[in-house]
Amino acid sequence: MAISFDKALGIHEQAMNVRVKRAEVLANNLANADTPGYKARDIDFQSVLKQTETTTQGVQMARSNEGHMDTGSDSGGGEMLYRTPHQPSLDGNTVDTQQEQSRFMRNAMDYQASFEFLNGAFKGLTKAITGQ
Repeated sequence: MAISFDKALGIHEQAMNVRVKRAEVLANNLANADTPGYKARDIDFQSVLKQTETTTQGVQMARSNEGHMDTGSDSGGGEMLYRTPHQPSLDGNTVDTQQEQSRFMRNAMDYQASFEFLNGAFKGLTKAITGQ
């Protein structure tokens, strides 16, 4: 009987990949907190994960017209969105460092949770393979 890693690991593998990309975006926001005119960006985690999940299941939308959006070209990169600032600075920078740090830490905790789940899944698979 063959083991399907997709079924054994669930969505957590894709979630970790998206979390890494989001961490890069959030870190970039923090690095540019003092850059005049810099616009804070983010990735919509839920929509990217849904897109990634659909792509990995082999279901893709077809483009019947050149004017239609291409939904299958980017597997996991996600559309970069601009953050709506609560209180933009006078120089046009929209980074709120406290909010960005909070989002970065939450993203890190979610990444760690997926990592722990995957670690437990691999331990369980190892025990199953070795007959323990």
